[in-house]
Amino acid sequence: MSKVLIANRGEIAVRVARAARDCHLASVAIFSDPDAESLHVAVADEAYALEGSASADTYLNIDKILEIARRSGADAVHPGYGFLSENADFARAVIEAGLTWIGPSPDAIATLGDKLSARALAVEVGAPLVPGSDGPVESADEARAFGEEHGLPIAIKAAFGGGGRGMKIVHRVDDIESAYDSAVREARTAFGRGECFVERFLQRPRHVEAQVVADTHGNVVVVGTRDCSLQRRNQKLIEEAPAPWLSPEQRQRIHDSAEDICRAAGYTGAGTVEYLVAPDGLISFLEVNTRLQVEHPVTEQTTGVDLVAEQFRIAAGLPLSFTETPEPTGHSFEFRLNAEDPALGFVPSPGTVERFESPTGPGVRLDSGVVSGSVVPGEYDSMLAKLIITGANREQALIRARQALKELVITGVPTVVGFHQAVLETEDFTSTEAFGVYTTWIEDEFTPELQASPYLTHPGSARREITITLDGKAHALGLPEELYRALRHGSGGACDEDSTGQDATTERSATALTAPMNGSIVKWLVADGDQVETADPVVVVEAMKTETTLRAPTAGIFRRESFNEGDPVRRGEELGHCE
Repeated sequence: MSKVLIANRGEIAVRVARAARDCHLASVAIFSDPDAESLHVAVADEAYALEGSASADTYLNIDKILEIARRSGADAVHPGYGFLSENADFARAVIEAGLTWIGPSPDAIATLGDKLSARALAVEVGAPLVPGSDGPVESADEARAFGEEHGLPIAIKAAFGGGGRGMKIVHRVDDIESAYDSAVREARTAFGRGECFVERFLQRPRHVEAQVVADTHGNVVVVGTRDCSLQRRNQKLIEEAPAPWLSPEQRQRIHDSAEDICRAAGYTGAGTVEYLVAPDGLISFLEVNTRLQVEHPVTEQTTGVDLVAEQFRIAAGLPLSFTETPEPTGHSFEFRLNAEDPALGFVPSPGTVERFESPTGPGVRLDSGVVSGSVVPGEYDSMLAKLIITGANREQALIRARQALKELVITGVPTVVGFHQAVLETEDFTSTEAFGVYTTWIEDEFTPELQASPYLTHPGSARREITITLDGKAHALGLPEELYRALRHGSGGACDEDSTGQDATTERSATALTAPMNGSIVKWLVADGDQVETADPVVVVEAMKTETTLRAPTAGIFRRESFNEGDPVRRGEELGHCE
């Protein structure tokens, strides 16, 4: 193994290229049209164009990737995370092309990447878990039947893939049909397969996971635990290692069952076994991610293990560089730096990063996919970078994290930095007595009023407010006068005025439904002319691989603008209004 093609983009492609250099391996990057000027293209030793923009035409196109591997002379493929990283067909195609696959075997991916067969294996080895469907549910009616039998809430989950994509938590029977349809759509978009299963969802659980590495010499080692409970839309925002507030018995139960599952599956490579931990201490197996996790740096910082280097060793047929679980040293947090506006419900917001300046100091690590001037495309995930902060203990790590977030500079696009800063002042997260955060804590209990990003408006000009709704909650969005008029009447068009000289659109602004982000129409939930009530779901919009349901701003007759399903929309564009 001498040259590694990195079948990914952004931050993880940069991370793998740098690790390859450390291990005396050459690296090959691939890039879509929107990523032509991206950092991972510059960092790798070579880079080749995929020609196209959509994921299906680029980072999910197996034939294109293998052709580039052939042209470049790469003899190995590292999939990173997301995209094809948990696709058994891709792993098999890489191996059949005579290349080294840096990951688990296709059979292990198929067994553990399919949440249903992974669940069956967990039962076989005696891992703890909650009731779930025996196989994929074929319709919303089957999901409803499961909920009626086992009780609500339930989780509808993509059988293939991970990262929170294609996962919906349902608390009301009436919401099962729309949640099932949305989960299937997201699963198809993210993973190419729409099968979903259902299981009982634990109330207020923590999300705890075990990092595992296994080689071809029979060594299976749990490197450590992480807590990833702080999530929105079932996607993680802050992770930490080692997982705090676990009893020795709970930690051992997680370690033992994670090792048993991986050993029974014949697993090799780096992987993560995930669990939910209920307030009463109940542990339930969740899934196995057959790849490197986004949050792997917190484990590296607290154990001294370079997980990507271990992946290279395993793929080369070498034994692990260690055979026992390392004793963790210190405590580490990872803050995902996403191009999203928390004040508007974590709306994804692509754009140009004008300034990107990293903090410095003891315990600071930054894994980034962008620099000043980078363009964040709307076709892919919203994560720009990861800020990893380590201290001698959790308290010191929190102190360092507050300072690092204060020093961090990102301008040009909205980010979640303000959210991270607010969380670090919240007792539920920082208490030394108990851990109050759980997987839906943001939606259920996080109350600070965060200021909307200035990059959605242009301070200094005359302002006009419009009302948008996210998950049923109304938000006022301030727009400069000229932008407001352009959005209402087309680029630079004259405004309609009534006989008194007043802008005739002022009255409608409070009843208009506007797009909160650049994206595309996924599905209209009402017809033109339907009667709606305030906060009724009206349309589903997708941006940066995430679906958002927009709701009626007021009660009345809803009049749709001329957008069809699949049409692109721009932030601030009116989608319809209530009469």
